[in-house]
Amino acid sequence: MTHAWIDPSAGVAGDMLLGALLDAGASLPAVQAAVASVLGDDVAVTTRTVTRAGQRATKADVEVRVDDPPHRTWTTIAAMLAGADRAPLPERVRADAHAVFERLARAEARTHGTDPADVHFHEVGALDSIADVVGVCAALHSLGVTSASAGPVALGSGRVRAAHGSIPVPVPAVAELSLGRRVLAGGEGELTTPTGMALLAVLAERDEDLPALVPTAVGVGAGTRDTPGRPNTTRVVLGALATAAPTATGAPTGSTGLVELVELATNVDDLDPRLWPGVLARLLDAGARDAWLVPVLMKKGRPAHVLTVLCAPDLADPLEREMFATTSTLGVRRRACWQRALSRGWLDVVVEGHSVAVKVGYDDDVVRQVEPEFDAVARAAAALGLPERHVLTAARAAAHAAGWAAGSPPPSGAQLRPHP
Repeated sequence: MTHAWIDPSAGVAGDMLLGALLDAGASLPAVQAAVASVLGDDVAVTTRTVTRAGQRATKADVEVRVDDPPHRTWTTIAAMLAGADRAPLPERVRADAHAVFERLARAEARTHGTDPADVHFHEVGALDSIADVVGVCAALHSLGVTSASAGPVALGSGRVRAAHGSIPVPVPAVAELSLGRRVLAGGEGELTTPTGMALLAVLAERDEDLPALVPTAVGVGAGTRDTPGRPNTTRVVLGALATAAPTATGAPTGSTGLVELVELATNVDDLDPRLWPGVLARLLDAGARDAWLVPVLMKKGRPAHVLTVLCAPDLADPLEREMFATTSTLGVRRRACWQRALSRGWLDVVVEGHSVAVKVGYDDDVVRQVEPEFDAVARAAAALGLPERHVLTAARAAAHAAGWAAGSPPPSGAQLRPHP
């Protein structure tokens, strides 16, 4: 079980993260093969050793050997990934790269007020950027990384010239992709690119300082500029997550895989109940892992609700402020707790020509939970004119036929689409 902690405190771009992973020991031939399966001989990935503000780093270079059009659509890139040769491109790499570009498409669509399917990538749609994304996903796969997290991200400051003219830093797509994460300016200029921020948003599932781990490798990736007095680099630390240690607050001892969380709770008896769906939505959008309501009866027979929010420790303060801002509460309780979560991913099955996502939870190479996503079931049922329970049964049967059955090991060589 290898964890990758990414240090973007000086910024991050696709080529910087790729360089860091290659510097940490990722296989360059495996990266080249994955990129070639998508882009053929149009690009080549090479590395060289450089110095940035006096520090050694690996610079990953993508050589584009053909004329590159000014932009590509998200639909075009999705088709390129789907049509890639399956032999050198592992399904996990394909799924991760697809998720990164899908997240980019949603951010760009939000920025420009368009549908994600209609998004035209400009700089991000260039061949070198596609190679960066596929290369990073392949490098993580080569290193056997099973989980990843990242520290605070330096975004930069000032203005930069892009396809639509002079725009502020962070550029709109980076600002959208950074929601829910800790960020800082960190210096002048554009320090984090949309590609780099999208890779963190999808692949680094936790925003945290360096966790307790036993390091096995450190990689340093270089950006293009060499800024005096400030190394233009992204670092990656690989290692095995350490066993949870006892603490004064009662943390479990001798267990691995536990994540420290904070539970926020408050009793509210005077809020218009029509406001609760919006309150929950805002808390989840602000980074809460979960948020829920429980009806209770308070003194003098007053009906009320207990609002509970589960979040990472670094998000407790902003989410507490959100609770005060969106409800009528006068106080919020806080306690530390620990969670062990199953690894999870999406399996896409087909029911009478309609795709239905099935959520799979597993641990220790044993499948524990297999359950179709109900929104996908409802859409398929509406399109087919069938009762939802029939589609649920068919989706479960299709997952079982594909080898994903509770209590059994995952099918050999199968890969799941990443769960956000």
